[in-house]
Amino acid sequence: MHPKLDKFPLRLDEAALIVIDMQEYFLNRRSHAYLPKSKRIILRLKKLISLFKKINRPIIFTRHIDRDKYGLMCRWWGEAIEEGDPLSRISDRLDTSGAEVIIKHQYDAFLGTPLEEMLHKMGVRQVIITGVVAHLCCETTARSAFMRGFETFFVTDCTASSEPGHKKAAILNLSHGFAVPITHKYILELAHGDGGD
Repeated sequence: MHPKLDKFPLRLDEAALIVIDMQEYFLNRRSHAYLPKSKRIILRLKKLISLFKKINRPIIFTRHIDRDKYGLMCRWWGEAIEEGDPLSRISDRLDTSGAEVIIKHQYDAFLGTPLEEMLHKMGVRQVIITGVVAHLCCETTARSAFMRGFETFFVTDCTASSEPGHKKAAILNLSHGFAVPITHKYILELAHGDGGD
């Protein structure tokens, strides 16, 4: 258990589950950007999504779409994730029914989106970050959430990167100053009254 949980205990009745960019672009084996570790996190994410539906807490999916194929993001990566591309859709292996879906154009899910306003309207004080890519959009969104006053939790076994070192560095940096690292099992046990130990 991370020592910061004493100071920042997870309270599911104040939390929202944020599912970052679980799109076919990263989850489909035919995509050059496929993340092999994504298969493992889908099963865990399904459990968290099911839990949040059961306890009637907000679930927000993000979907990354590059607005400007000549913009900095596309120049950096050499390509765009475009609206009409079938790989841009959120995987149908995850149930988005009843959840909010927001389109984002940058690593940061707050930048240029209604996410912050949405969370405040829902009375959310804590955000739980999951999805891909751990060291890019997930890490950036976690930092941004903290800077906006949300107590932030990073689910280490529900995030994935292309390289283990990238994810490890993200967790190390976030846990030092921005987010409490937890596992999906911790959340499930907390919800079932086992205290998350």
